[in-house]
Amino acid sequence: MTTRRSKLKIGIVGAGGIVRTRHLPALSRMEDVKIIGVCNSSYESSEKFCSKFLPEAKPYANWAELVSEADIDIIWIGTPPYLHATVGISALEAGKHVFCQARMAMNLAEAEEMCAALQRHPHLVTMVCPPPHGLRGSRLMQKLAADEFVGRAHHLRLHSFTGDYLDLEAPPHWRQRDELSGLNVLTLGIYAEVLQRWFGPISSVFAHRKTITPIRQGYEIRIPDMVTVLCTFANGIEGVLEFSGIVPFARPDRLELYGDKGMLSYDFSNDRIEGGELNDPATEMIPIPPELEQSWNVEANFIAAVRSPGGISPQPGFNEGLQYMKVVQAVADSVEQGREIGIV
Repeated sequence: MTTRRSKLKIGIVGAGGIVRTRHLPALSRMEDVKIIGVCNSSYESSEKFCSKFLPEAKPYANWAELVSEADIDIIWIGTPPYLHATVGISALEAGKHVFCQARMAMNLAEAEEMCAALQRHPHLVTMVCPPPHGLRGSRLMQKLAADEFVGRAHHLRLHSFTGDYLDLEAPPHWRQRDELSGLNVLTLGIYAEVLQRWFGPISSVFAHRKTITPIRQGYEIRIPDMVTVLCTFANGIEGVLEFSGIVPFARPDRLELYGDKGMLSYDFSNDRIEGGELNDPATEMIPIPPELEQSWNVEANFIAAVRSPGGISPQPGFNEGLQYMKVVQAVADSVEQGREIGIV
């Protein structure tokens, strides 16, 4: 049991690029935490990581051994999704708080199992790493939506395009390998989380997919290169969501929201919000007030929640992650069955 004055001890499972470049620097600046163990894809890579970044931490060859260490308070999961449920559930059962890299799980069933484990241990704190997409202006977008800036919103469009998979000769990225990523497609889960935070739950989807390069260096690609989703929100908004990894000269990710009194847009590349009402000559930039502006403070927020279990609830937790995994699962089911899928 930790005290307010004791250091929280962290074990990392999966020390890839995001952990190394984003989480580790933030955690290293905190005086009340200490990373004492690291388990990467092999003992050699664990040892190499510790030698370079955390010389006082112990390298592990087996993540289960790390999770079972009695003096570890937090398990920090940085692996691809294929291990999120297994490691996360094991950590909760071992009495550890859990921070999990996005996306939450391989599929909805795994996400439900993770939430069930949390229900068995409600005193523990969980968090799924939130996306940086739209973070800076998120509170303002929620306020504008609540204030009905566009009037009664009826339609939104979102596109998220990259050229990451244009090279036909390139080997499959791990995000294209379903044994590692599960049902997660491109940025679908990221934006399902963002859109539902701003505009409420998505209640149904109808999806179409396409794979341009089905075989890469002998590997069969089963995660699509592009997917288009027609969706309905519980509040009646109709949405068109387009995702692609095969777009030359891709433009920045962008959202447009339309209503009977005006429109809003969000440019995710620079957090630029624009809007206009019916009688305006053109849309104008809407500045983000300092009191509503957010910056990346994810690691500190999670540690603060662990220090105050039952008080602060970091977002998104496992229960919030479950909501976007419902959308990811429904999109996969719609593609497979060729019909609209309702989301409960």
